[in-house]
Amino acid sequence: MPIDPAVAIGAELPGRDLSWTTTDVLLYHLTLGARATELRYVYERDLTVLPTFAVVTGTLGETEPPALDMPGVDISLASTLHGGEELVVHKPLPPSGTAQSRSRIADVYDKGSSAIIVIETVTDYFTIRRSVFVRGEGGFGGDRGPSSRVPPPDRAPDTVTLSPTWAEQALWYRLCGDRNPLHADPAFAAMAGFPAPILHGLCTYGMVCKAVVDTVLDGDPTRVAGFSARFSGVVYPGETLRTSIWRQDDRLLVNATVVERDAPALSDAVLTIHG
Repeated sequence: MPIDPAVAIGAELPGRDLSWTTTDVLLYHLTLGARATELRYVYERDLTVLPTFAVVTGTLGETEPPALDMPGVDISLASTLHGGEELVVHKPLPPSGTAQSRSRIADVYDKGSSAIIVIETVTDYFTIRRSVFVRGEGGFGGDRGPSSRVPPPDRAPDTVTLSPTWAEQALWYRLCGDRNPLHADPAFAAMAGFPAPILHGLCTYGMVCKAVVDTVLDGDPTRVAGFSARFSGVVYPGETLRTSIWRQDDRLLVNATVVERDAPALSDAVLTIHG
């Protein structure tokens, strides 16, 4: 059985000692499209850290494709996609620092023709719940899991902003540690069912968070208390993201689409903010 929920759910994964420097933060911001006019992101003096930097702290320095060696899980990398990401910020990340992380398989959901593996990672700075979508491995009679739908209000968004990507962006983002060949190798992408390498979902996630911070939160990343989103479509390097934002009390509802194809990219996204 490729996924054995009885073994997988609750299984502890190896903890990690995390460390990062201003160089790592600067590189991350540049891979999201930060510009020379945004010194708070690209210059170490008075450097501010986007909260989504948390999602790469566990892969910094990695030079091999991500491993899927987990208790009760025996699946191919080519059959997986990033399904969603939920980040809870406990305290702002400093420009350089260390942390200890502990991880576990929080749940496994049966979606019929597919499965979702939820991996939870906790540090003093943040908690991440990452959903890994596994094609063709559902149907084992497990729990379907909660709905992640967060439909936007039935009105025009309060803010819309455009974020261009560029042809080499996935190649740059890989330097943050995600060496999945899906984002660089056309043959591997074809094997996975795509006409070309795709942009990392977490790169899209970071770009959208940055767009919200810059346009709605006065460029202040420390106001972000959390950010959750579902990856509802792929982005090809060179396409343009359209981020639509609705204000709703102490949170922002967010949706991102690909301009050129009018296709979904990030949906059911909620960014919670401090007052």
